[in-house]
Amino acid sequence: MFDFGLKDIVDILIVAVMLYYLYRLMKNSSALSLFYGVLAFTAIWVVTSEILDMRLTGTILDKFMGIGLIVLVIIFQDQIKRFLIDIGTHGRLSNFKKIFRHADKKNSKQHAQVLAVVYACMSMHKSKTGALIAFQRENSLTDYEKTGDEIDADINMRLIENIFFKNSPLHDGAMIIAGGRIASVGCILPVSHKMDIPKHLGLRHRAAVGLTEKTDAVCIVVSEETGNISVTMKGETPRKVDSIELEKFLSDTLYGS
Repeated sequence: MFDFGLKDIVDILIVAVMLYYLYRLMKNSSALSLFYGVLAFTAIWVVTSEILDMRLTGTILDKFMGIGLIVLVIIFQDQIKRFLIDIGTHGRLSNFKKIFRHADKKNSKQHAQVLAVVYACMSMHKSKTGALIAFQRENSLTDYEKTGDEIDADINMRLIENIFFKNSPLHDGAMIIAGGRIASVGCILPVSHKMDIPKHLGLRHRAAVGLTEKTDAVCIVVSEETGNISVTMKGETPRKVDSIELEKFLSDTLYGS
């Protein structure tokens, strides 16, 4: 008979929550099938070693599990990093800080910045000017800022349009906005290798997904071919938005309003 008590129930719930959280992370990456394979192998190992007490098979699988943990850390290093980042940032007291701010003045400035980006994107949408804009949140984007030209400028509609103008030497790279300012332009972002990204989406879209796979940044992409405006976060496939949806997306994800 098993001695099954409250501690065991809590233990099972903790493991279930961890597996669910890992599943959500893997779902946004190309590693989901591999994750299923790891779960199946682990289940077989538990059944043979712990339940059926098959010593020979259990010993062999034990050796694989010992090596496998190191291999899994290498394979899932991006997902593990994202998991730890989310844990580290989730408990921050950012919401309590807002209580002590001059909310009206702050929100007014933030809204003006959002509108400047939205108007610039709508203008580039009409002219089919390609653009990639990344917004820093909790995770620092300093390493990516250093790959471009640091300008530290106010968020301005005309400036954004001029930077992404087709004849501009900086139009091919990404613009990074951090701390309510345009921090750097012409930046190089990591390209996602996810297989489920639609083929009609270009390199800008893959770079946007790649950055949001590795950090908690949010990205806007304006397609040079169609003029469509897309947004992405958490490694998700970019989705098309209109001006109203774009304004709401930026307000909600950046300022929670």
